[in-house]
Amino acid sequence: MNDAPELEDGPQGSGAYRRLLEDIGNGHLAPGARLRETELAERFGISRTPIREAIRQLEADGLVVHMPRQGATIRVLDYSEVMELYEMRAVLEGTAARLAARAASDLELDELETLNSELSQAGDVRTAYELNRQFHMTLLDAAKNRYLIKSVNALQKTLLIIGTSTLAEADRAQQAVKEHADLLVALKARDGVRAEELMRAHIEAAHRVRLKALRARERPIDAI
Repeated sequence: MNDAPELEDGPQGSGAYRRLLEDIGNGHLAPGARLRETELAERFGISRTPIREAIRQLEADGLVVHMPRQGATIRVLDYSEVMELYEMRAVLEGTAARLAARAASDLELDELETLNSELSQAGDVRTAYELNRQFHMTLLDAAKNRYLIKSVNALQKTLLIIGTSTLAEADRAQQAVKEHADLLVALKARDGVRAEELMRAHIEAAHRVRLKALRARERPIDAI
């Protein structure tokens, strides 16, 4: 499920946009990083025009801003914005869980269980991140509400610039597996109220880990 729009410049522009999203998501382009058209064009092996179009799309998404004397730069989120993002994520994904309890097929529930089982055995953060992403996207698809899907996709793009996955934190991956398993029990019981409650708690747990990481990152060196 990919809601990224096709760019006017065609396949090259769309490809550049997706590659820039990947670079933002994996931390290669960190918050505050400058986007130099010439350097990106050379790295991607394309002209500057599709790069320019991709940057415009990222700006429309709210991931890029233009800074004086610096040009296009990956946006830096402040503390309150992170709070608001996770609050909205809890609302949207909680709603998705409630709808999925009603609408998910047995096949979709089996797929969720398989993904969570694979997540429990993931040997590295990158694999865990991808399996966790697939779990949440599969659940969102199971809610069967296209407008909810669009809203969550837009939110997820902004979340890319926060930093590395919370699954990188000690014990968070196994805690997430347990939270997913509890959620699956509610989904299989077709208990929408309980499923929403558990998903909100799951997002709030990730939020607490995220805020802890942000506080540690911003702590002065002489305070460590």
